[in-house]
Amino acid sequence: MYKLYCRIYQNVLRGASYFAPWRRPELVEGKKSLNKLPKLIKNKGINSVLIVTDKGITSLGLMDGLLKGLKEVNIEFTVYDKTVPNPTIDNIEEAVEIFRVKNCEGIIAFGGGSSMDCAKGVGARIARPDKSIASMKGIIKIRKNIPQLFAVPTTSGTGSEATIAAVITDNRTHEKYAINDMALIPHYAVLDPMITVGLPPHITSTTGMDALTHAVEAYIGKSNTEETKELSKNAVKLIFANIYEAYSKGENLEARENMQKASYYAGLSFTRAYVGYVHAIAHSLGGVYGIPHGLANAVILPYVLEYYGDSVYKPLAELSDLVGIADLKDTREEKTKKFIQSIKDLNKKMEIPTQISGIRESDIPLMVERAFKEANPLYPVPRILSKKDLLNIFNMIKDHVEQ
Repeated sequence: MYKLYCRIYQNVLRGASYFAPWRRPELVEGKKSLNKLPKLIKNKGINSVLIVTDKGITSLGLMDGLLKGLKEVNIEFTVYDKTVPNPTIDNIEEAVEIFRVKNCEGIIAFGGGSSMDCAKGVGARIARPDKSIASMKGIIKIRKNIPQLFAVPTTSGTGSEATIAAVITDNRTHEKYAINDMALIPHYAVLDPMITVGLPPHITSTTGMDALTHAVEAYIGKSNTEETKELSKNAVKLIFANIYEAYSKGENLEARENMQKASYYAGLSFTRAYVGYVHAIAHSLGGVYGIPHGLANAVILPYVLEYYGDSVYKPLAELSDLVGIADLKDTREEKTKKFIQSIKDLNKKMEIPTQISGIRESDIPLMVERAFKEANPLYPVPRILSKKDLLNIFNMIKDHVEQ
């Protein structure tokens, strides 16, 4: 009966989504495209911006050119660089206060998914000063326009520059949850491969696998459209062709640019078609332990795909054919196994572990509850899992070396 309820909920949501005010961000892309952003902001009539980023970005000087450009066109800016890897409510509230005190008119999100999530949270609070972040958890709780948001991703993974979601951590309860509203889709996205050239290899690999997870979970789910299927396939094809090159030869601009496109396509896909249990489990791990989201997804993805069994044979066989790792004589099951093995092989080549260390047995029941609650009834997964199923998966991904 519960599974029926989940499917009815998902089908109603899918039907309603056709009437929702979807939009895509306007793209500014290509080598040195970041240089175009200051004039673009000025042309929008914006004279003061809040830049949401993190200490790593500021210490590397990645924003120096942008800040110089903003000064040249007389745009005032304030930098908030205290965003942590899993952005917290405190991060958002601190940045909101700066936005108000400095009379900012727009927001630049400069960084990985964490900076973009934090910036989106700021936008949500500015749009709805009457609502707390916690009260906007879930679906379409904002329903008002946020300030102009310019997303500048420095990693190729989250796709947050294209999505309706902001994932926030409550630093008091260590719960990690999403705010989902069409209002949170950035107005502009700057895809400049030059920004990603200096990424450390392990960030390149784990954020790239994050993008792959988005594309695969969207593709195997039950809320696909023809458009999201094509976007997912484009992303998967680009990732398989470019992720290892970007990881091993970080200066390869073509590989970097292709990974940016893949991340963006995957973001467009999953923001319409949703994700699944890989993300639900990763979010629970991120909330409790602060594990980077891309790393968690990379480790968890093959386990969940195997656990789904024959419910994913058809779509994964199609993806196996797409990336050319299957033989014509192979059955769907054989193609699926080859596709999952190819993910494991990619992880191994890029030195991503097969399990997650540091998981305490005593924390697993809470994480199971949170993952179950996040996924059901919202995520249109190929097979609805029980709490016992999720417990089994947690035990599979847990490094069983004595803690």
